[in-house]
Amino acid sequence: MDTDIQRCFRSKTVFLTGATGFLGKVIIEKLLRTTEVKRIYVLIRPKKGIEIEKRINTWSKDAVFELLLKSKPEALQRVWPIAGDCLESDLGIADNDRRLLASEVQIVIHGAATVRFNEPLHVALAINTRATQLMIQLAREMKQLEAFVYISTAFSNCIIYDIKESFYPDHLNCSADKVLAISELMSDELLDNMEPSLLGSFPNTYTYTKALAEDVILKEAGGLPLCIFRPAVIIAAHKEPISGWIDNMYGPMAILFGVARGVLRIATIDDKAEASLVPVDYCANMALACTWKTIEGGRANKSQENHVIYQLAPKRENKITHGEFIRHALDGRSYCPLTKMIWYPFIHCITLPWLYPFAAFFYHTLPAYFFDLALWMSGRKPRLVRVYQKIHKTLGILGPFACKSWQFDMRNTDQLRESMSEVDRSLYYFDMANLNWKEYFLCALRGMRQYLGKEPPTPESIAQGMKLIQRLKLLHHILQFFLCCLAGLAVLSLVKLVL
Repeated sequence: MDTDIQRCFRSKTVFLTGATGFLGKVIIEKLLRTTEVKRIYVLIRPKKGIEIEKRINTWSKDAVFELLLKSKPEALQRVWPIAGDCLESDLGIADNDRRLLASEVQIVIHGAATVRFNEPLHVALAINTRATQLMIQLAREMKQLEAFVYISTAFSNCIIYDIKESFYPDHLNCSADKVLAISELMSDELLDNMEPSLLGSFPNTYTYTKALAEDVILKEAGGLPLCIFRPAVIIAAHKEPISGWIDNMYGPMAILFGVARGVLRIATIDDKAEASLVPVDYCANMALACTWKTIEGGRANKSQENHVIYQLAPKRENKITHGEFIRHALDGRSYCPLTKMIWYPFIHCITLPWLYPFAAFFYHTLPAYFFDLALWMSGRKPRLVRVYQKIHKTLGILGPFACKSWQFDMRNTDQLRESMSEVDRSLYYFDMANLNWKEYFLCALRGMRQYLGKEPPTPESIAQGMKLIQRLKLLHHILQFFLCCLAGLAVLSLVKLVL
């Protein structure tokens, strides 16, 4: 017997953007595995020389769909690609495809976005803001539309630290419609040069253009059965479809991997600040639950003038600090070390921005030159200095989010969960209060090793990693002893000079 959410999706046609992304794949997998959805149209950007159908066909070999295809071998045949590009002024959707979507789609989940923090403003504005405006316009053409779920981010209003499930248009220096109008009148280069004055207090183009997208919804989505879902930083899967599954190197997982490889040893992180992390499967489940609730709300209230906002982040009673996050990450040294490490994994946290460049020189840059020299002498291409240049740039971008804490109101999210049946709460789980962080990171680190490190989860591979880490640990302690002796000799020499 179907649950409420399963009945909501039975025989429905869904249009999903961001389908090739991390969260998008998990939403598709959960939809196909747990519901009898009729069809999922996905917006796919054509790549030169690769047909969009072929991009979908490669999913049959993707680990994220392995569980689904075991139970439903033909499931991916319900996924239909629609050629399009959020960078294009009309989303790049052909007229016949637009008519198809307008006549058949009942549910829209708009998750397409560029999540690069340092994306040029004209690119982030086109993908994150203008495409949202165009999706709203397309949704108004859909004759059977029952729900439109916009996937935003909990940090779309990160310039304040106590964020309610509300709109914040007053924090923008210029409204979305005016910024979009400006972008139409000037070159990309000129628009990018205006970035500092337009962003104001926003730390990067990602959070700014997501805030603008919410302003577009506030001003232009009246009458649509729409809700906004704001997840915090999305990280590896907890339970489904595969425990620990991850396919990208963004944000905290990049830090985890860098530490595990022995590459990242120092960072600007306040270990007492709270980390706003949510597993990707929790986000996918909540996106589907939001859809169900929006449809139910639309049946009760046809006007839909007040769009509900749902936030998902760690609960106050089950918060995790960056220090705890790092300690969990270092636990991986004892049970799932990588077989490819350049040094013993450790990390020191610095909260003083002026101190970081000096520390980074001794912890990262100087050792990188010795490492690259060794590579050059052995006939291989030097690479580590260039890697650290990228790492330092990335850490500079992430710095503002690693040294501060945010509080997220989740009353709407709590009410949503309470309104779900007991079976749906179990099947489409997103209860952050009961997430066991220690258990979670056991899964996440194994997943990082397998899916990012491309190392098999076999006893032989683990044993190989254990042997390597023991050797590196010995070398690490020998180096520490040698440096302490040098420091002691230096101090002794200074004392003799003074006396």
